[in-house]
Amino acid sequence: MTNRCEWAEASDNMREYHDKEWGVIEHDDHYLYEMLMLELFQSGLSWQTILNKRDNFRSAFDNFDIEIIKDYNDNKVSTLMRDTGIIRNKLKINAAIVNARMISDMHKNNQTFDSFVWSFTNKKRIMNHYQTSSEVPSFDELSTEISKAMKKRGFKFVGPTTIYSFLQASGVINDHIDSCDFK
Repeated sequence: MTNRCEWAEASDNMREYHDKEWGVIEHDDHYLYEMLMLELFQSGLSWQTILNKRDNFRSAFDNFDIEIIKDYNDNKVSTLMRDTGIIRNKLKINAAIVNARMISDMHKNNQTFDSFVWSFTNKKRIMNHYQTSSEVPSFDELSTEISKAMKKRGFKFVGPTTIYSFLQASGVINDHIDSCDFK
């Protein structure tokens, strides 16, 4: 039998996400943007809801292509607001566009979103040691620091809780519980 973090046993797609993605180090800006987007849209909702709609998000948001999304206009926003396959929140949709612009600007300045994020940990992964998922915090000093830095750069909808979840998802923070086989 495979030991997993408790939350992963909620459904097949939660198990698959847990086993193949959550906490796995990823350095690709395209993937990191996708995870930031999904975490942004998850705010106030369950992760299960986001996973159920993930393919719809990919389709609606041009496979999370930063260079396409940064140029979305009011017509595209209106189209997205009518798309029942995604979370239709105008503030979140606009934040996704702004955040694509911020990452695109980094690229124009020969920077990556990846290097920006990892600079806060000196390129070292944070390994936390929790016995149960209930011990895992929703945010910490690091996510608060990164959130402030991102907001200062112009990113939107990137509060400390959203950023903490993003850091977990992208492998910067490993919050698999100690008994989890995926630690």
